[in-house]
Amino acid sequence: MTNENKQSIWLGDIEVIRVREWQGFFTSPRDLVPDSAAVWEDNRHWLAPDHWEPEQDQAVMALQSWVLRSAGRTVLIDTGVGNGRERPHTPRFHHWQTDFLGALAGAGVHPEDVDVVVNTHLHADHVGWNTRDVDGEWVPTFPRARYLIPAADDFHFGPGNSSGQGRGPDDGLVYEDSIAPIHRAGQAVLWDGAHRIDEHLTLEPAPGHTPGSSVLRLDSRGERAVFVGDLMHSPVQIVQPSCNSCFCLDPVQAAASRRRVLQRAADERELVVPAHFAGPGALNIRAAADTFAPACWASWPPSDDTAGEPAAPSEGGGLVGADRHDSP
Repeated sequence: MTNENKQSIWLGDIEVIRVREWQGFFTSPRDLVPDSAAVWEDNRHWLAPDHWEPEQDQAVMALQSWVLRSAGRTVLIDTGVGNGRERPHTPRFHHWQTDFLGALAGAGVHPEDVDVVVNTHLHADHVGWNTRDVDGEWVPTFPRARYLIPAADDFHFGPGNSSGQGRGPDDGLVYEDSIAPIHRAGQAVLWDGAHRIDEHLTLEPAPGHTPGSSVLRLDSRGERAVFVGDLMHSPVQIVQPSCNSCFCLDPVQAAASRRRVLQRAADERELVVPAHFAGPGALNIRAAADTFAPACWASWPPSDDTAGEPAAPSEGGGLVGADRHDSP
């Protein structure tokens, strides 16, 4: 039986597992990334169909988490929307229900297996499964885990920001059901500046999307990746890094963080792993004049849940430039 929710490659000594909560049409491309209409049209030949459905003019996106098995520990990057949440001002996520924990289990990861949870930032679709409802109380979903939370976001979205400046109407609800219970359980670790998880994994700030937005860098036996969270919502932001999503709180700072991270990724051949890219979901990029372009999309070997082992990595970290996943 094929488990469509588990996709796994190796980068050096680290297994990288992709677990999708949802994938489909999200919104109009111009609503998602304002001022980008020409970029979509100019790149239609490779954006469609994985990232754009031109006939319906809908951006295709994914809600997904990334699991890293590194240095004997299991690290979960971002936790999706969560079930049964009150999100009255975000209808798509209001009373959302998915089998995210089942998808994790299908990838061989159970809540008690997780040692570290990384919240790249504190938006609703990145922290929801931090907790789950047990007898009417929100409790940590991952009972053994340390939850790494950017201190700047914890302040911005938490009760310490008494002015409420920059917070959306549902942000208080998100904090109360998905972040505050982690603090009460003593499992929250606030970090600032940079945070080393182990010899292979390091968190670094990349502010702008939110005050505490961060990226996680992976380096193992010459293989490198950068998990960029919401630094990008669409590949159009690779070819036009000045374009921000409609969700960025500080557009100038977000664009500066995006260009800086993309430049390093191109220079050091890092695999770029965004939170919301559909299709292959991750890619290497190359510099192109004063911007960037996809160079090679991830190729995820098919997994079989009766096999129990991920496929061996191909040369270059499990990436190939094949078929329609070649660079444009």
